[in-house]
Amino acid sequence: MTASISIGNDGTGNPVLVDVEELLATRLLVQGNSGSGKSHLLRRLLEESAPMVQQVVIDPEGDFVTLADEYGHVVIDAGDYNEREIVKMAARIREHRASVVLSLESLELEAQMRCAATFLSTLFDAPRDHWYPALVVVDEAQMFAPVAAGDVSDEARRLSLAAMTNLMCRGRKRGLAGVIATQRLAKLAKNVAAEASNFLMGRTFLDIDMARAADLLGMERRQAEQIRDLERGRFLGLGPAIARRPVAVKIGAVKTGTRGGTHKLMPPPITTGEDFQELLFARVEEESMPPPPPRAEPPARPAEEIMRQLADVPSAKPAAPELDFGENEPIVIAVLDEIVADLGEAVPSVAALFQDFGVRCRMKGLRKPPLDLPAFRKRFAMALAGMSDSADPRWEEPIRAADPVPEDMLAPFLLIARAAMEGEPCPEDTVLARAYGTSSPGRVRRLIEYMEKLGVIVARTDFGGRRSIGIPALGLSTAAAE
Repeated sequence: MTASISIGNDGTGNPVLVDVEELLATRLLVQGNSGSGKSHLLRRLLEESAPMVQQVVIDPEGDFVTLADEYGHVVIDAGDYNEREIVKMAARIREHRASVVLSLESLELEAQMRCAATFLSTLFDAPRDHWYPALVVVDEAQMFAPVAAGDVSDEARRLSLAAMTNLMCRGRKRGLAGVIATQRLAKLAKNVAAEASNFLMGRTFLDIDMARAADLLGMERRQAEQIRDLERGRFLGLGPAIARRPVAVKIGAVKTGTRGGTHKLMPPPITTGEDFQELLFARVEEESMPPPPPRAEPPARPAEEIMRQLADVPSAKPAAPELDFGENEPIVIAVLDEIVADLGEAVPSVAALFQDFGVRCRMKGLRKPPLDLPAFRKRFAMALAGMSDSADPRWEEPIRAADPVPEDMLAPFLLIARAAMEGEPCPEDTVLARAYGTSSPGRVRRLIEYMEKLGVIVARTDFGGRRSIGIPALGLSTAAAE
């Protein structure tokens, strides 16, 4: 099997070959403005070399996931995994020589940079026994090796730039051959671009980019103008793996395409202006009219006033005989559910809630509350989590799992445990904060960290920012939530 592949034809119709073995040793830089055919070139290179060498594609836009259908690449949607999982997968990719597409489409820019940095660094740090040859293709490389931080943090830029520098500067000895593509040479860090010995330069219009492209191709300034005149899908190639002198190449056809296809002209629908007026503005005026203001309600009486009034009113009927705990339990459940249902955004202190509990119990015929304060604290936490009925066998395991949890953290823990048992998303921070008696997001984060240190939960956040929490004692985990 020859080590050369055809990426297209030159001006005379002869094939332009790329020596893949030489490419592994000398790396490749592709440059072209949007619409120049840069992604088409990468796809041609990947398709033609797929049977020869392992391929790893860093794909910020999800353009190359279709390689999976034709060539068996494994697609990794980075937004579905956390950092630990990305590290494990990257290590296995090197070990098993799997060709993959890391799709970063679902992530924001900074998360894309951090994920790519983690992934590339793990590929780079693989043990020597796993240093198999692989083409590592990074599309939109200016995002991962920017000259300046821009809209992302300095830390994210530093991590991403370090990973890209390792790939291009030191990756060769570890079997990693960088193929980087960029729209703007001026926005790509020079120490990353300078490590490539092969170049394919497509159409670009800005003088600063043309000057750098011409310099890399060994062209004089007056010759740089031809870069501006290149047609879509045509590139100037140079390098030990391509040609010793600049050669013009028209990139050949590909078998796969992007999921959305190429956008072409589409005439607007044939209709009259009046029809559009009716389609666009019909009923807008009626729908945009604000609803009538709600009828003013009398101001609510403070809860403390009502509780004082209830406590002072003598019972109009004989006191009910004291019931044993088993008979009291339905009343306890009903009262706890009422208290939870009547709670506002801010949860009162346990002392105030216990007083309310006593008043409500007396209103239901009990001469004294059937629970003391510590027992009420536990039962109220259970009620907040929807576990009012302590006799329900479903709650035995989560209550047992909560033994190491401090009393004030019991309600948030049980909320998480119930979500895990029912396969629901992890409760939002606002819900956990309310159960914890706070409005501070920082306290919720510290709460989760503390419970994780206790070993009662395991928190997991993927690169998409979705959090799930596992309960080791139950062997269950919540679904991921934003």
